[in-house]
Amino acid sequence: MTKKILYCATVDYHFKAFHLPYMKWFKEQGWDVDVAAAGNINLPYTDNQYNIPIERSPFSKLNIEAYKQLKKVMSKNKYSIIHCHTPLGGVLTRLAAKQTRKQGTKVIYTAHGFHFCKGAPLINWLIYYPIEKYLSRYTDSLITINQEDYNIATKHRFKAERTEQIHGVGVDTVRYKPIDENKRTELKKSFGYHADDFLLFYAAEFNKNKNQQFLLRSLALLKEKVPNAKLLLAGEGALLEDCQQLANTLGISHMVDFLGFRKDIDQLLPMCDIAVASSYREGLPVNVMEAMACGLPVVAVDNRGHRELVQNNKTGWLLADWEPLAFANKIIALSSAVNMKGQLGQNGRNAIISKYSINKVLAEKEIIYRSYMEEEGEPVWAAH
Repeated sequence: MTKKILYCATVDYHFKAFHLPYMKWFKEQGWDVDVAAAGNINLPYTDNQYNIPIERSPFSKLNIEAYKQLKKVMSKNKYSIIHCHTPLGGVLTRLAAKQTRKQGTKVIYTAHGFHFCKGAPLINWLIYYPIEKYLSRYTDSLITINQEDYNIATKHRFKAERTEQIHGVGVDTVRYKPIDENKRTELKKSFGYHADDFLLFYAAEFNKNKNQQFLLRSLALLKEKVPNAKLLLAGEGALLEDCQQLANTLGISHMVDFLGFRKDIDQLLPMCDIAVASSYREGLPVNVMEAMACGLPVVAVDNRGHRELVQNNKTGWLLADWEPLAFANKIIALSSAVNMKGQLGQNGRNAIISKYSINKVLAEKEIIYRSYMEEEGEPVWAAH
């Protein structure tokens, strides 16, 4: 009997962006791979896709229907493993899987960054902490992607059968890689920039957490000393227009390019000079890892995910507070320190290759998966 795994998340794009290598791996092991999430994009390495109306808001009534649909999918298909992701995807999936877990299904949950963490608002601890701790008892393997989350789960005695840490979702270090100076100049010109433009890059949804306004205020403070600086902001979101207006107010609209949603980040990053990151909260940010894989030094504000990746004076700089002038000064320093910029970037790429490449993360996840694939004793339904 062919064994099956079900991947669950809030939206199906999550799998396209982060999990295709691991779904492919299961297909290579002869398993059926199903996906349950909101959306109907065409996913490879998938046998069945279930469009489940999961909403990001925990208060949406649609989530009641999503819970019921998930239970039906699980009851019908008899999965050996269910692997869930994203906060609401993780909540609904583990609740829906309570019965099938009693029959032998193993439930894995990857926390891509707890909403409660050091420095998080008190309301996050009051809402999300008790939910995650309660649901951990219905979790066979709780996977964290940074040290702080792992410490919280173990220190606070979450009830998952096992708690493990891996190095994120993995970065394709072949696709994301540095290029030589001639190629950089060609790429800059092809995208409409001058060879001597000093390009800063940040890819993120425009929302309160990602805090693009901070980058704009920092840019305004360096425009006199680095007049050839340009900030490239890729992404969409609710605060996009607010940021465009702020750029106008600060008199830097000519120095900012709002790129919208992009599928060519692997082309944009290598031509840039540094990556910047301003968010309040991160799990283990893919945008920073991709930039480091391309050999870019990183200037970021200190948070849980950034401090996992960025080492001061080795791969870039971490600023202790959201102080625009201090942030601007680090960018100014890098703009004239070509050798330092190159060395920081090379160190960053080496760090990504050694710990965070897709192959490294796949090896970590394979150990977890195989521990359930090869356990003695079949689920009670597997013999039928």
